[in-house]
Amino acid sequence: MSVSDEFQANIEALPNILQRKYALLRDLDKSLQEIQKQNEQRCEQEIDDMKRGIKSGSITPNSSLLKLSDDAVDEQKHAIRIADEKVALAVQAYDLVDTHIQQLDQYLKKFDEDLRRERDTMAATPPNHDNNVKAGKSGETSNRGRKKTRLATATAAAASASATAATTAANTSMELDLPVDPNEPTYCFCNQVSYGEMVACDNPDCKIEWFHYGCVGLKEQPKGKWYCSECVGGQRRRKTR
Repeated sequence: MSVSDEFQANIEALPNILQRKYALLRDLDKSLQEIQKQNEQRCEQEIDDMKRGIKSGSITPNSSLLKLSDDAVDEQKHAIRIADEKVALAVQAYDLVDTHIQQLDQYLKKFDEDLRRERDTMAATPPNHDNNVKAGKSGETSNRGRKKTRLATATAAAASASATAATTAANTSMELDLPVDPNEPTYCFCNQVSYGEMVACDNPDCKIEWFHYGCVGLKEQPKGKWYCSECVGGQRRRKTR
């Protein structure tokens, strides 16, 4: 089980655990209020009895009888125990949430490290166009078994003077700031080098073949066969003849 799967499994159980603890807290609070109310009434009654005893002379002010009954004292001790239980439950709920927050911080840190390593690996790997570019009139080798999409890095061939990797471009209208190898093949309607996610036209006679997602209005991998606008227009013109 991966770190993300393990964290997701733990976090899914958290709401139910907290709900049970909060329900128990409500029950304890209700019991505590009932005991406190009962104890207040008992204490008021016993204090009134003491006052009447002093007035009647049956109890002297310094008598040992001037104290609350054992029942009243036991109720107060019981109320303290319930209050302590409430505090313990609240601490448990807090620690439980805090533990999940710490786990989330660790997961995000590990995810960030993995993502950074993946980017470094992609930036250090030069793009291979030999197996992805279909033959045109120039006699280039055709690749009929190509994937629908691929990830390409921008121009690693010109990075000999700099160790900085080229970042992928999401906006096709923006120009690449890094130096471009003059021998690097270009693609798409924008006539730029390979970068970011690209899609291949399924027309074997397509003159361009590879297109940047942004240039053709795609956000995800297309399902089934996909044709560029030029090939679609050519097919329509042939049908109307």
